[in-house]
Amino acid sequence: MLNPVAVQAEGYPLPQDGSRLIGIQQEYKVQQGDTLNAITKLYNVGLIALMEANPGVDPFLPTPGKILQIPNRMLLPDVSHKGIVINLPELRLYYFPKGKQEVHIFPIGIGRIGRSTPTMETTVRMKIKHPSWTPTTQSRAEHFQATGKHLPSVVKAGKDNPLGDYALQLAYGNYEYLIHGTNKDFGIGMRVSAGCIRLNPDDISWLFQQVSTNESVRIINQPIKIASEPNGQKMLEVHSPISRSDDDTEFSLYWTKEVIKFNNQEVVDNDEMTEALLLHQGIPVVIESE
Repeated sequence: MLNPVAVQAEGYPLPQDGSRLIGIQQEYKVQQGDTLNAITKLYNVGLIALMEANPGVDPFLPTPGKILQIPNRMLLPDVSHKGIVINLPELRLYYFPKGKQEVHIFPIGIGRIGRSTPTMETTVRMKIKHPSWTPTTQSRAEHFQATGKHLPSVVKAGKDNPLGDYALQLAYGNYEYLIHGTNKDFGIGMRVSAGCIRLNPDDISWLFQQVSTNESVRIINQPIKIASEPNGQKMLEVHSPISRSDDDTEFSLYWTKEVIKFNNQEVVDNDEMTEALLLHQGIPVVIESE
């Protein structure tokens, strides 16, 4: 049993032996009165990630004494390790500082169904401190429908601004996508935004100080991460695929192609692979060892 540690601020060292496995295995014993949302703040993990790692646990009334798996161990995404990398199914942001052999990892909120965050390769166009928010016509209509109140055409910086204190504007489309903070106590590690990427206030404050304009940003969609580790282990990490609608089945074929590709290249245990695909717990599992 490990105590909560703020490893993200210090960074995880990148493996030097060709491995893609990083992080530490952590567990937490539920205390009386705990909620999963409160536990996410201890370890700086996302709510959906914690729920998927611990299927069947009541997010509001977890059983005292229950041992939870904390999803702070992961496989690095299969992309170049530079700048900002966001993997949508993971609901995680990876930051690879230039000239350093380390990575910093943060839980994020992304676009909800119908307002999905797109995949992209872009850069940071502008850094904005104390941003104002100009809600779209759709956002204003949704707000009125939900609350019966009209949003102003421009929401100034401050406690009522959902962008928080810092924003990174992306050079994509009409520059409408931001990596920003929040003024709410929920939504990190969930699909709740109108398409932007939302971070905890402390995380965006730190990230804002580290990145520069023109920093590379890559937003990817990798629900399955696969690795052949230097020690001979074959590992699989599966996340729930991103749906575009409530009845979307688009990514079932994507899953199958990835599994077939890996299975043709490596000797793996099909039963263990099938179980990992069905459970999609978002935790690296060994599906074969040499």
